[in-house]
Amino acid sequence: MYDVVLLTLGSERDASGGGCGSGDACCGGATEAGGEKTEAGGGKTEERCETPRVPVLACADALTARGARVETVTARSDAEVDEVLARLDGPPRADGLAWPDPDSKTRLIVATASDAQLRAVLRRLVRRYAPPPSRRPEDLAGSRTVPDLPPVGVLPLDPARSGTHRDLAAQLGLPRDPAAVAAAVLDGTARRLDLLRNDGGSVTLDGALLGAADDAGRPLHWRGRVEVDDTLLSDGEDPILACAVGNAGGYASLDGLPLLAAPDPADGLVEVAVAVPVVTRSALGRKKIRFEVRRARGRAVAVVPRDAKVPFLDDGVEGELSRKRSWWIEPGAWAVWTN
Repeated sequence: MYDVVLLTLGSERDASGGGCGSGDACCGGATEAGGEKTEAGGGKTEERCETPRVPVLACADALTARGARVETVTARSDAEVDEVLARLDGPPRADGLAWPDPDSKTRLIVATASDAQLRAVLRRLVRRYAPPPSRRPEDLAGSRTVPDLPPVGVLPLDPARSGTHRDLAAQLGLPRDPAAVAAAVLDGTARRLDLLRNDGGSVTLDGALLGAADDAGRPLHWRGRVEVDDTLLSDGEDPILACAVGNAGGYASLDGLPLLAAPDPADGLVEVAVAVPVVTRSALGRKKIRFEVRRARGRAVAVVPRDAKVPFLDDGVEGELSRKRSWWIEPGAWAVWTN
């Protein structure tokens, strides 16, 4: 039988901004301040409590009833997350690299209050197992910079919102009920998914949306060069309403404007869309503005902002882009347990 670690990130309050609810603990929250600087222990510190949330307890009970050995861990720093991930290591290699064990009897479930928390754990997995370029092993696929990362179970901490909340678990059709999550981890299959890495040192599971609106909700245009492989979507002269970098479909539309046409988190490609305003005139000479959406798919995308700072959301985490950022696809690099 399996050893199962139920990991909760507990650096901040619930991502919704609320405090502890009935039977809940304030042990969720965003985990990467600005999307680049900190992870499980980052950001501002607010009141803490040690009691696991109700879904975590229910999932642990379901696992125990099936004979699994269960440990619940609340990690409040990167080091504590790394201690958990070390249990997924394989036997020592001759080259000295840390490498995941494909036959591990330890399985990991990440209890998530937001996609940002799941991303924080995947980011630590990448940092643990990605070899430095100077020590790239021969058994690493040529299209990848990381080996197959260990599959993770995903336990959403707000299953009651499953009908309306399009987090990554909902997009992938993953189970949300704690007992169903337990069953997927013990009896299910590993579904391999693409991973976006970027030159800022982070990873993206769902996607990124570049652009913002003012206090009245009006879009703020920005300028930048956007290139997907050899396809140029903007040369830096266009006023851009929004740019979506999609692995999955979380940023497929913006206020009803379709951006990404068919994002697929397992096709080995990143889809990118740029929306720019186009001025036309009617037969009576009246000026009209419509939005042109330019799309491309490829292995990598580079965005070079011309403006000083371009706000963005990356897996729900806010940040500002002030210099070139490149994303590239790692086909099938990570995996989730599913029924």
